Amino acid sequence: MVVDDYDQLDEKHDVAIISPDDAMGDPEPEISANDYDAMRARILPESPEYETEADAVFTWKIENWRGLGRREHGPVFQCGNFPWRVLFFPFGNNVDYASFYLEQGFTDKPPEDWYACVQFAIVLWNPSDPSIYVHHGANHRFTAEEGDWGFTRFAELRKMFAAQWEERDRPLVENNSVNVTAYVRIVKDPTGVLWHNFINYDSKKETGMVGLKNQGATCYLNSLLQSLYFTNAFRKAIYQIPTEHEASRANSAYALQRLFYQIQTQDHAVSTQELTASFGWETRHIFEQQDVQELSRILMERMEERMKGTEAENALAKLFVGKMKTYISCINVDYESSRVEDFWDIQLNVSGNKNLDDSFKDYIQVETMEGENKYFAEGYGLQDAKKGVIFESFPQVLHLQLKRFEYDINRDAMMKVNDRYEFPEVFDASPYLSKDADRSESYIYHLHGVLVHSGDFNAGHYYAFLKPQKEGHFYKFDDDRVTRATLREALEENFGGEYASLPNGAVGAQRNPYTRTLSTKRSMSAYMLVYIRETRLDNVLLDVKTEDIPPHLERRFAEERALMEQKRKEREEQHLYLRVLVITDDTFKAHQGFDLATWDSGQGNAAAGPKAYRVLRSSTISDFMKTVADDIGQVATQLRPWVMVNRQNKTVRPDQPLMDPSMTLDETFNKLGTKNAPLRIWVEVAESSEDDKPVWPDVQAQINTNFANSNVPVLVFLKHFDVESQTLHGAGHVYIRKHEKAIELAGPILQMMGWPVGTNIKLFEEIKHSMIEPMKPKATLQQAEIQNGDIVCFQKTLSEKEMSAIAQSGNYTDAREFYDYLLNRTLVRFSPKVAQNIEGENFDLTLSKKMTYDQYVAKVGEHLKADPTHIRLCTVNATSGKPKTVVKRSPNLTLQQTLSPQYSAYGNNNQLSNALYYEVLDLSLSELETKKALKITWLSDGITKEETFEILVAKNGVIADIIPPLQKKANFDDVTAQEIRIYEAHGGRVYKELHDDYSVTSVNEFVTLYAERIPEEELSATENDRYIYAFHYDKEPNKPHGVPFKFLVKPGETFKDTKERLSKRTGIKGKQFEKIKFALVSRTTFSKPSYLTDDDVLSEIATANDDLLGLDHVNKSRSFWNRGDSIFIK
Repeated sequence: MVVDDYDQLDEKHDVAIISPDDAMGDPEPEISANDYDAMRARILPESPEYETEADAVFTWKIENWRGLGRREHGPVFQCGNFPWRVLFFPFGNNVDYASFYLEQGFTDKPPEDWYACVQFAIVLWNPSDPSIYVHHGANHRFTAEEGDWGFTRFAELRKMFAAQWEERDRPLVENNSVNVTAYVRIVKDPTGVLWHNFINYDSKKETGMVGLKNQGATCYLNSLLQSLYFTNAFRKAIYQIPTEHEASRANSAYALQRLFYQIQTQDHAVSTQELTASFGWETRHIFEQQDVQELSRILMERMEERMKGTEAENALAKLFVGKMKTYISCINVDYESSRVEDFWDIQLNVSGNKNLDDSFKDYIQVETMEGENKYFAEGYGLQDAKKGVIFESFPQVLHLQLKRFEYDINRDAMMKVNDRYEFPEVFDASPYLSKDADRSESYIYHLHGVLVHSGDFNAGHYYAFLKPQKEGHFYKFDDDRVTRATLREALEENFGGEYASLPNGAVGAQRNPYTRTLSTKRSMSAYMLVYIRETRLDNVLLDVKTEDIPPHLERRFAEERALMEQKRKEREEQHLYLRVLVITDDTFKAHQGFDLATWDSGQGNAAAGPKAYRVLRSSTISDFMKTVADDIGQVATQLRPWVMVNRQNKTVRPDQPLMDPSMTLDETFNKLGTKNAPLRIWVEVAESSEDDKPVWPDVQAQINTNFANSNVPVLVFLKHFDVESQTLHGAGHVYIRKHEKAIELAGPILQMMGWPVGTNIKLFEEIKHSMIEPMKPKATLQQAEIQNGDIVCFQKTLSEKEMSAIAQSGNYTDAREFYDYLLNRTLVRFSPKVAQNIEGENFDLTLSKKMTYDQYVAKVGEHLKADPTHIRLCTVNATSGKPKTVVKRSPNLTLQQTLSPQYSAYGNNNQLSNALYYEVLDLSLSELETKKALKITWLSDGITKEETFEILVAKNGVIADIIPPLQKKANFDDVTAQEIRIYEAHGGRVYKELHDDYSVTSVNEFVTLYAERIPEEELSATENDRYIYAFHYDKEPNKPHGVPFKFLVKPGETFKDTKERLSKRTGIKGKQFEKIKFALVSRTTFSKPSYLTDDDVLSEIATANDDLLGLDHVNKSRSFWNRGDSIFIK
């Protein structure tokens, strides 16, 4: 059916508009509309998918059509003990078509939670000629909210009343009358969600379980995690990992514990963001589907690592690990070579196999080694032998990975295998065990989980069917939705293959929701199966009780819930409260920098910042001062608050005292506060009192009539620049009259600092951050425009000898210079370019942006206790956190220009502005300028082991000069040193071999240099042997990876023998080598690869000079696990 969802009236919602079925196949025999049994069999055939609960047929004769109202109801009839009726719009429901709907017929509202799953059809027919009719059918879940469903465009009015109906000799509606027959079938709903629209669906309420939220493309992760969660023994083992002292979100074990706890206790779908963040995934990774098998294995490895030395040690191995034996057994002599290995899961071929048993037979298939392929048995020579794999044991929980995705050589692409592949609910694994295996316990397995992929290789969706309880039902876990499922939905519908034929015999077909194409093959199929051993079902599906949950986990969630509730309450009551920031003289004395305090939270010393209060707006100044007094250990009556304001020069200073203790904080803020900022208060403590009442100098002066109003005392804050300790801290505050000269400040300063009379000092006014002006000693404060809240900085006057000594040590002798340093200071993180994991190798230095190269490198050398001339710095790439560009020494280069290249032509702006890498070199930078640094990768074992070294060679040197320092770093012997080959690679392919006399200045910095010992077979090569360059790629030759290499080609050798030499040459062995596909690729055209078979002879096929040998296998370095490899990644 084609369902349209438009043309709906406001008063009539959720009405489907369905068109007739398209005719398929040969014409069906004509039947009459009054032959109800025949008509029902044709238009409403029974489906094996659904079980009928009740059915009914009802006919309503409609007369005087043209005289009917806009909306009519037919008589009520019964089906399944529920009332039903036909809803009819004679002149169309806002369309030029007659509209018919089936509607529940309850007089009042239906019972609470009432619903019925109904298959129905409506037939409109001519009572005088029942062969003239039109019909439509649909399925629907009728509820109280969706009590009617049907067909807005049932039949076109113009055609219904025409003299001829579809080439018949009479109309459909004749004499203004017509019959309408409703065929209604109520079907059973075993899952509770048949045809559910899932509006307001509650997984927890309906199933007792919750789903997982999809972050973008994490449905594959969700299906795997749900499978592991409902493997209860795994969940219990995870809970047993001790994480109380490592309760960090970066700890994967702790993140998984938190996830499992939330699934177990929450009522709504759970987010996996914490878990993926612990993997080191970035936002882009959650929108990329990863390999499920790799994800499962790495997750297991991480958990195993965390379980070592705990009560959960080996718990995962006991659950998931079985043993298999790879063997070669001689037929005619008593000799066998075998190796027993652990396996965590089994990869089974789907292509070419009909079911699970076929795949296992294929897996343990025996290969006979005979003729030219005989096996060399030690002590027996060449022998006929059998080669294969057999299982020694299967685990309690058996994970089977079905290879639904394979490389199609004809399409030159990865394709999904949608062939039908059956798997049973109960599976006997014993036929696939070796004859010596322990069979004392049954190897019957019960299906626990089916992980499904719907779609194709390029687009699709993952979900899972799981059976959480031994005797329970299957449930479908589709991201955040959990629903009950039938056994058919879990098994047969995920076998793949063709859709079942329709009841009328037509071929079944459905539209793939991801490719938008109509297909007769199912797009959904199982890609992973989970079986549990029958004898271990109770152990694996044991109850995980509340006491199994780590207590610290529950405590932490309780704390988080309490904090969230507190924040929620604070948000609701936010309008009742005011945020007040309070500073005192103690704050000022602890502060080093501009103004009176560090207003930005989280910066510097906490004591130098304000204390924040959340106070009711209705509180009075008096009440608030009592609170502050208790905090600072003072008497409330001895405190006076000053409101602070933002001045035009961007400083924050006290402006006026709050003298009315009855004023509320809300009034204070509205009258004197700064909009969009908290209320800032400086609290003054009285230095003297009379009769227990505080004496405030400015108030006292106003009482004394001897002073003119223009000569009242002003509040001045004093800062001390200590030249010796290179610090600038608040010293306190004083009151001084406006007509007093600046020199009069000396008395209070000397007394405050405890300095002897006669100590010479300098005075500066801190006007704003970038304006520090010296004060004239004989000028009055009024002439200097000093007002309440201004800051005066003082320092001792130094002799020229003292100043010279301080300047030579790199320190500042003048307060203005130090202020400039504060204005330009920046915290820079220094880290070793090659980490040694030594404590203290990463450190922070506070430096001035105006420092020259020599100055800031001297500071680094001082910290490292190293010669600054031997220190080389490197900028940091902002994207990767890796070294970017070496900082070249320049006398005029400032730290600002180094860290922020937009101020200079040096470098570009894709770098961190607060970090540098450092190296301590064996030689000075001036010596280094005569050298060329080459990065070279040493291949010590085929191509599987890589060690990268940086070698310094004289710029006029040759390639042979690389070998001695490489020998020293790679630690190989003198014989090996005589047989070294060095070659360049670019784009994953060998570019050229470099001879001993090749100049190092000609080596391009963008190529990769490899060094290896020339293989023995090349040293003994004959004149007839040739060479070919080999490279690795992943599916397509333009996606190279790995280490390219040179390979010897022997004339006449079959590729089966060539592969043995390739395994030895590369160092890749076993199953990893067997996964490689080999192909011949043209270097110049990057043409389609020509894949090689064992019978091919490479020397006869690879005849062109530009032919390359391609090794097609998965690029393992694509994994996004452990990407947090840089200390600078944010």
